[in-house]
Amino acid sequence: MSLDLVEISPNADPPVCKIIDYKKFIYDQKKKLKNIQNKSQKIVIKELRFGPNTGDHDFDFKLKHAKSFLADGAKVRAFVFFRGRTIVFKEQGQILLLKLAQALEDVGIVEEMPKLDGKKMIMIIAPKNKKK
Repeated sequence: MSLDLVEISPNADPPVCKIIDYKKFIYDQKKKLKNIQNKSQKIVIKELRFGPNTGDHDFDFKLKHAKSFLADGAKVRAFVFFRGRTIVFKEQGQILLLKLAQALEDVGIVEEMPKLDGKKMIMIIAPKNKKK
């Protein structure tokens, strides 16, 4: 078994070196990095698409889906898509998104208020932190 002189902390004063097996050192570093990545929480974003004239039944149906997404810990990106001349109904789209935010206030927090981005009006809702 061959041992190597490995510089552990080059920025320290004086630099820190150890006499260890270099291949095992690299293997352990990769293993620690992989373990940290596995423990990190991945953010899932689910999308809900509305039209400016979405009916009550469709709204309720999508509201139910939004509640289940937020309960699972995913963020919800709700957007109203304006096609052609429906862009004149911007106020209706904003009212629809605010109505959604109000209906979801018990399970989610509005992270980004409705704003127009081209032909879409987008709003992002994040789940409320669960108490442990």
